[in-house]
Formats: sequence, C-alpha cells, structure tokens
Amino acid sequence: MINRIRDVRRARNMTLDDVARRCDPPTTAQTIGRLETGTRTLSLGWLNRIAAALEVESNALVSTAAAADLPVTALLAADGARALTKAERVLPPAPHEALIAMRVAASVGEYRSGDVVWLRRIDQTDLPSALNRDVLVPRPAGRFVFGRLIARDGGRMQILPPGAGTRQQVVSDPAWLAVAETLIRPL
Repeated sequence: MINRIRDVRRARNMTLDDVARRCDPPTTAQTIGRLETGTRTLSLGWLNRIAAALEVESNALVSTAAAADLPVTALLAADGARALTKAERVLPPAPHEALIAMRVAASVGEYRSGDVVWLRRIDQTDLPSALNRDVLVPRPAGRFVFGRLIARDGGRMQILPPGAGTRQQVVSDPAWLAVAETLIRPL
C-alpha cells in the first residue's frame, strides 16, 4: 500500500520524532520512518496510531487518486516570489473532533475582520506547548478570553489579548483551552 504519512507529517510541520512521541504508546522515529517509506508493513493498527498522532483521519494517510492536497506552486520570500527547488504539496485544513473555530468580527492586533481562526482543543499534558501562542479560554456566563498565553502558574493562566494597550487577563482553572492553529483569511 502506498501511504501519505510523510506528506501529512511534513504538512503538519512535524518531525519523525514528534510523531513517534505522540503515538500511543510512544514508538521510535526509526519505526515511523520505516512505515513512511514502506520498508516496514503498515498495518491497520499502525495506520490508526499514526493518524491519531498526526490528528487526521486514517484515510488521509492512504494514497488515493482523489487525494485532498494542493500543489505548492511558488515560495514567497523577502526578495519576492520564486520557483520551488523540489515539488511540494500541502494539506488544506480538515475538520477534526478537537478543532473549533472562531470568526473575527472586527480587526484587532494581527487579526482582520473576516478571518476565521481554527483552534485545537488540548488537554492538560499539552499545556506547555501552548505557552507564547494564541489561545481561546472559556470564562463563566458564556464569555471567552482570546490572546497570547504569556504565563501559567498551576491552574492560573495569564493571557494578553491582541491589540495595543490591552490589559492582561487572568483565568483560573478553565474547563478547556484551545490553541490557534490555522488562520483562514479571505483576500
């Protein structure tokens, strides 16, 4: 079977070691590499473990004629757009049970009116990875705090909302936390 593990892993900006550590139970980067290249047989069990580690549906890892990825045509750098040196493909955002969305109604900070931010809900073990990233946290009475997680002390989270002159918000023991992962911006 031809698989797309490498394509999906690279599109998610993850190393072999990242995927290996996120597998349940954890495995080695060498094993993931062998499964990617086909030098080790990819069983249904391995397919499901790797899909969970990459946070995609298992069918996204199987090569089909109707693969849902897009060719990268050019790279934009400080000196302008240029051709690629090797072929690349990217995965468009795909719904997942841990994903939620936030629509931006008014421009604030780096976010513009009309943007949609996809956020991934994380559990307590992944909290260190959320530090210095934009997060959405629920507050009582249906309110939320969105901004950069600048510090965490036990259950207390210090969040700096986007925009000039905003004051830090402190949220204690939120029910959940979601990290901004993908920005969809209409042009």
